[in-house]
Amino acid sequence: MKKLSLTLTGVLLATSALIAPGLAHAQTAPVAQTPAQQAQPAAEDQATDVEEIVVLGRYIPEPNRESPEVAAFLTSEDLQRTGDSNAAAALTRVTGLSVVEGRFIYVRGLGERYSSALLNGSPLPSPEPLQRVVPLDLFPSSILEGVTVQKTYSVNYPGEFGGGVIDLQTIDAPSEPFFNLSTGISGNTETTAKEGLIYFGSRTDFLGFDDGTRDVPGPLALAFASGNRVQAGPNYTDVQMRRIGQSLVNAPLRLLQREETPVDFSLSAAGGFSNETPIGTLGVVLSAGYDNAWSTRNGFQEEGQFSGSDLVVVTSKAVESTRNDVQLNLLGGLSLSNLDHELRWTNFYVRNTSKEARSQEGPDFDAGGSPIRDDYTEYFVRQLFSSQLAGEHAFADGAFEIDWRAAYASTSRDAPYETRFGYGINAAGNYAHDINRNLISFSELNDELFSAGADFRYTLALSDYREAVFSLGFAHLDNSRDSERRDLRFISPGGLTADQRESRVDFLFSDFNINGTTLQLEEITGSNGASAYDAELTVNAVYGQVEAEIVPLVNLTVGVRYEDGEQTVSPRDLFGAAAPFRSTGIEEQYWLPAATVTWNFAEDMQLRLAASQTIGRPQFRELAPQSYTDPDSDRTFIGNPFLIDTEILNLDARWEWYFDRQQFITAGVFYKDLENPVESIIVDVGNTRQQSYLNAPQATIFGAELEAKKYFEFPDNSASFIANKRWLVQANYTYSDSEVTVDRDDTVLTLGGAGAPESAAFFVADGSRMQGQSEHVANLQLGWEDDVARSQATIIVNYVSERITARGAGAGGSREPDFIQEPGVFLDFVYRKDFTAAGRDLGFALELRNLLRTDFDEYQELGNKIRINNYDLGSSASVSLTARF
Repeated sequence: MKKLSLTLTGVLLATSALIAPGLAHAQTAPVAQTPAQQAQPAAEDQATDVEEIVVLGRYIPEPNRESPEVAAFLTSEDLQRTGDSNAAAALTRVTGLSVVEGRFIYVRGLGERYSSALLNGSPLPSPEPLQRVVPLDLFPSSILEGVTVQKTYSVNYPGEFGGGVIDLQTIDAPSEPFFNLSTGISGNTETTAKEGLIYFGSRTDFLGFDDGTRDVPGPLALAFASGNRVQAGPNYTDVQMRRIGQSLVNAPLRLLQREETPVDFSLSAAGGFSNETPIGTLGVVLSAGYDNAWSTRNGFQEEGQFSGSDLVVVTSKAVESTRNDVQLNLLGGLSLSNLDHELRWTNFYVRNTSKEARSQEGPDFDAGGSPIRDDYTEYFVRQLFSSQLAGEHAFADGAFEIDWRAAYASTSRDAPYETRFGYGINAAGNYAHDINRNLISFSELNDELFSAGADFRYTLALSDYREAVFSLGFAHLDNSRDSERRDLRFISPGGLTADQRESRVDFLFSDFNINGTTLQLEEITGSNGASAYDAELTVNAVYGQVEAEIVPLVNLTVGVRYEDGEQTVSPRDLFGAAAPFRSTGIEEQYWLPAATVTWNFAEDMQLRLAASQTIGRPQFRELAPQSYTDPDSDRTFIGNPFLIDTEILNLDARWEWYFDRQQFITAGVFYKDLENPVESIIVDVGNTRQQSYLNAPQATIFGAELEAKKYFEFPDNSASFIANKRWLVQANYTYSDSEVTVDRDDTVLTLGGAGAPESAAFFVADGSRMQGQSEHVANLQLGWEDDVARSQATIIVNYVSERITARGAGAGGSREPDFIQEPGVFLDFVYRKDFTAAGRDLGFALELRNLLRTDFDEYQELGNKIRINNYDLGSSASVSLTARF
């Protein structure tokens, strides 16, 4: 068993004791009353007493002051103002947060593995092979009531906490009935009305559902189920192999074409109502959405190698891709509530399909520097379903409360018919089929998660104005995953003629040529557990916490969480052989303490000090020794079964000044010490580069955060354009720095080293920055609200400085530079206006994104710049109309 000790808890308690005597006299003088106020009845005297508590800081409506922790809150108003389409995009506006790949949130420079995402307080599984944290682009803003980002740890949350916890709150039943219908169109300068690559697919792809074209054909499905490798010889006859090969769909899934890309389109509807019943208020809320979007990328992917002391380009390929994303989402909620009790049942379903055609060509190192071309067709289906039942109950006039929740969630990722067909240069200087470079893959991932928990709170009055809240709780999580991939290719036993090599792809792979001589199918799925794994994570936890105003104006929250976690990843051989890699098992128990002190030293100001110890667990994919090629980066990843947990010390201090309603200035500093953080490295396997993982010995990260929000209103005699508006200035900035520490005697365990200790200095440079950590993250919003014209406009600026995406290949002094991504500056503009037409309330929205046309840039640099992954993002514009019934 591991026991973690919180070294600063005693310091915080001692600090509270030292400042207590002065605070005991920090009472606010009674407010002088006018004669009219003195004449009010006793009931109003009581109201005056309540107001006096507010002055003393014991009741502040701002959620930032109500929370005992350092946290940020996105309200429905914030989501509407920025116009971001999903939770991932919206969270980039929060101090210290940045988004990676448009899906995953980095908090204070720590990767998504160090943060957790919850939906209404319950954890969610992920449909992504490389992550256990759910991608937040799956959650449209239309289904969200708000988002909480808690940056300091409290023991009622899971112990996997490094950067923060993100809790998405879905819309709830309204007090007044409503129904909204919205539709919109959008376009992009790199995509819309321009020719892009496509392939036919199936007739119903535009709906987000395949019509059966991509189903594994019957003969091949039977062969997969047999447990035998699909190849001629002892397993199958030539006739059987011909039947299996001819069962694969040909032209609709292989032939690349060009077509003008249409505009994007979206449609959504939401409604809800509440009715009084004999047993309480019954509420219903429903939401549904459909989104069809296109994106085209034109860019470069390169690889470099040392030539002397400089890096030089050895592979450089121009890349073109067009992707069609179709998303469907459904949310339904029921609630039943009365004065002391509330029950909620929330169901959420989202399905996202990505249909992509892409091609890359250029000189390749493995081809001796000669040009080659590879064409790809891909189809990815990501689904998430979550059903949660929750209750809140109050007893003894609210002194005793019970909150409970139980949830089931499942995700899946299905990738049928991932195809690649390669071409080389023939004697005439034209591209011709290279039969050795074709691939057809079927892969599937399923993830299930059961969770349950309960919180018990008892409020004890310490005086007329002070109280202590004692909390106990438990939580259970059971997350299981199975992943499987099958790889096939065609070979040519008799060789191809020149005419066949130069023929169209669907002509070459027609049924006529699949005859055992010209073309024959064979399976090349990795054996010995390299293509399938089963994984499970079980966590049982209990916690205790006390939150009390120990002396007037000083609030202490202190608690401890005990977690018993067991994580296993078991490679599974698809052909019955024993896997060479042992099953990975990480079984640990942790005591995780946390303490926060909040001092309301002035009417509108407070100071927070927080300390905690938490953990980070390796993700399933990082532990599985199975190759996976990411279609976005075209990079191959492979896990490391020798990874262990990361242990983290978190320290925070923040000053907050709330000088008016919804207006504030905050400043804070933070420090984190990570033992055994997981880092990504590039390794050379023959002539192929793969990305793997290891535990670096030690790392620290520290930084400072500033945030301010201020509204300005001008006199009525000002210019009409200025006078009728409420002007907003909101900005935040985060500076952070990190350092990985590697001593001479430190060792690491890698997949390539088969678990034998190797010098850490060979893989990680002492003093280097942590992966994913950006030194600067800044946001600025300038806008207005016009209640007379019912309009709102906002200029939004987001800046993220460079960050490391992977460690360079090689070891010691010959190690290449790290991979760097430079997100850059993004400038957006959002305008909204409500109006009435034909007696109906309508809303119009205009959104302009990436007006500076910032591109995506990932590179290595040493003497020369190697464009690892570079493409244009373009600028986009969208208009939408909402009808409110």
